[in-house]
Amino acid sequence: MIKYKTLRADEIDRALFNDFIRRQNVTKCWRKVNGAWTIKDAPFIDDWSETDYQVLISCLQNTIASGGIVFAAFCDGSLKGFVSVEPKLFGGEQKYLDLTSIHVSEDMRGNGVGAVLFLEAKRWAKEHGARKLYISAHSAVESQAFYKKMGCVEAEVYHEGHVREEPFDCQLECSLS
Repeated sequence: MIKYKTLRADEIDRALFNDFIRRQNVTKCWRKVNGAWTIKDAPFIDDWSETDYQVLISCLQNTIASGGIVFAAFCDGSLKGFVSVEPKLFGGEQKYLDLTSIHVSEDMRGNGVGAVLFLEAKRWAKEHGARKLYISAHSAVESQAFYKKMGCVEAEVYHEGHVREEPFDCQLECSLS
């Protein structure tokens, strides 16, 4: 049985991720070519290094310390998914809040965990004054199918920092109305 809870900063450490499987075998990705979205072959295995985990832990702790949320899914006491939303509105009249991460352990994908996490992010963002969630999302075909299922569309206004950091990500938004 999956249990969900909001995490505190002091709960986020390397041990939290001991049973979390980040691995994603990517074969095709969405790419914008001459202004149009197209699917391209882009095979690679996406996984986190120890350095990536340390950066992630620091970022998630900072999200909480600055007033954002990290909401997590656990199965038999092991972390199996999480989502984070930053607290600062941006994007002018769009009133975006930034969904900075959403990940489901490889062994739990396809079981609805991601949908529950995403809906909690939407609920929290709306309660904190946002009109839309903003997502700089992995361009893998499977990842984009999830976001489309969740109601995401291409963002009206791009967050330039995200575009610079992850130029192959798809910049998305999801209405909270």
